[in-house]
Amino acid sequence: MAESRLPHIVLFSGGTACRSTNLALLSKPVRLTRIVPAWDSGGSSKVIRESLGVLAVGDIRQALMTMAHGEGRAGDVVKVCNARMTSGTEEDARTEFALYAEGVHPLLERMEPGLRGAILNYLRTFRAAIGPDFDFRNGSIGNFILTGAHLAHNSDINTAIFVFRKLCDIEGHVWPSTAADGVDLSAVLNDGTRVDGQHRVTALDDVESDVGIREIVLSGKDGAGVPANEAVIESLESADAIVFGPGSFFTSVLPHFFVEDIVPAMARNVHARRIFIGNILQCRETRGMDVARMLEAAAEVWRARGGADVRPFTHVLANRQLLPFEKTVGPFAYLGNGALEDVGTRLGAEVLIGEFEDPWQRGQHDGRTVADVLSSLLPPSA
Repeated sequence: MAESRLPHIVLFSGGTACRSTNLALLSKPVRLTRIVPAWDSGGSSKVIRESLGVLAVGDIRQALMTMAHGEGRAGDVVKVCNARMTSGTEEDARTEFALYAEGVHPLLERMEPGLRGAILNYLRTFRAAIGPDFDFRNGSIGNFILTGAHLAHNSDINTAIFVFRKLCDIEGHVWPSTAADGVDLSAVLNDGTRVDGQHRVTALDDVESDVGIREIVLSGKDGAGVPANEAVIESLESADAIVFGPGSFFTSVLPHFFVEDIVPAMARNVHARRIFIGNILQCRETRGMDVARMLEAAAEVWRARGGADVRPFTHVLANRQLLPFEKTVGPFAYLGNGALEDVGTRLGAEVLIGEFEDPWQRGQHDGRTVADVLSSLLPPSA
């Protein structure tokens, strides 16, 4: 079957939570597109954002590496892009980076000259922009290369991603939902407290987590709206299934609804299934919540952002509740379903309750089981 005829699945999520589902879908006869956040404000991405004022690339690079893994790409370019700097001294990290940037790292020395030249060009572009005092410790070489490509191609992140995919021989698509830089995420708690920054929202302290999140705010530079990435709009228009999650609800899934034109684009595609995947566990963002409340919160944003009379979800996947009491994995309880059947009926969504937990990794999804269900829900004409 030609690629253009394969069913197209668009997956909204962030990083590790949807990794197993992403990998399992790559074994199916489908085209896969990942839509990732562009408001990552922690880790290596935070340092780069603050130093250069550019789009956060951490979630993009991580999703691209998941694609590479699932497609069986394990060459030297992928190894370089998946490498991380030492967490030792600043001088050690600077020395290690120089091995890559000067082309004397063993992985680079044995590469075909064209590939090596492209990577060196992007690393040197990054080094020139970042200045002499940048702290490379624990930084991702892939983030440095992708940021260098972004700068080298006139700050066009889509071109940078295209080049990165070609370097790594990745077929699957990964796009940030917006190509704008300077996008920030904030949360307003139920007591009115405002928490600024994606990295702080995902790491609410115990008191903040118990209070809970009332709403989130996504804003561009100077409080402006956040424009959609045109590549994402095109992906949504051609999608046979649009999948939300699994992933951090308030930082990796719901914020995409606040990007301008995203919800209207999904609503216009009356052909596509829109499938919400409930998480297995609560987290610091969702302590005390259940799947039903998440659906209601998402539906409210959907209507406010231009979803009109179109139902936000056609299907909901939720993990079966096996016990009549609360059980935890580490610090977090299993995510309950709440009044899911009632909410699903009110929203016009078919609720599919199954055993979606990985039997070998408690608290995580069984990617193959989820992928099998998603494949079964594709429209007949897909």
